[in-house]
Amino acid sequence: MAAKTLTVDGRQISAENHTTILQAATDAGIKIPTLCHLDGVYDVGACRLCLVEVKGTTKLLSACTTRVYEGMEVTTNSERLQKYRRMTLELLFAERNHTCAVCVANGHCELQALACELGMDHVRYDYCSPKWGVDATHPFLGMDHNRCILCTRCVRTCWHIEGAGTKNVAGRGTKSYIINDLNEPWGESETCTSCAKCVLSCPTGALFHKGATVGEMERDRSKLAFIVNAREKKQWVV
Repeated sequence: MAAKTLTVDGRQISAENHTTILQAATDAGIKIPTLCHLDGVYDVGACRLCLVEVKGTTKLLSACTTRVYEGMEVTTNSERLQKYRRMTLELLFAERNHTCAVCVANGHCELQALACELGMDHVRYDYCSPKWGVDATHPFLGMDHNRCILCTRCVRTCWHIEGAGTKNVAGRGTKSYIINDLNEPWGESETCTSCAKCVLSCPTGALFHKGATVGEMERDRSKLAFIVNAREKKQWVV
């Protein structure tokens, strides 16, 4: 497969054809912040935190969905990008009810970690303070819609790793939310296998194990990528 040579933050790197900017940068040890990306499932460019600048266009492009090409010049960290990333994080915090001090994922939350990393120390926008509920109908799993950032990682994991197709997105705009089957309580779902892969994929405290303590909410998401890789290489075929 032909390799492409590109420049990322002034550093010349090479990547295979059809590789995304995010993957090429990651392989080269260059970190680009993201929330909706998850190794093992396809990218959708939902969170917009991985936006980068590419020479030749005034648009900001999502690194997780933009393919590299020969001679591409990419900037992953600039004042403009930092401004947009902080704004995106502030909007995510304002849209739902993220109260870190009483969240089961406190200390193990990607949204919280990025806010600290990118210097988001306040929110300039009015809080929406929506009245979202908690679905605790499943025997040992739960979903708190107040913590959801609609990254759809759980949806893509459910469909393309577990193959159950239980989870999906309903509604539009700020009224969007994650549903099970045809908008049924999670505990009444006929398709859910109770594999808990969706909980493993969640970047916040939206999906959780019932009775789990804060210390038990640390998630090893590399397990999901391991499953996909093993299937692709047919390691489990006998």
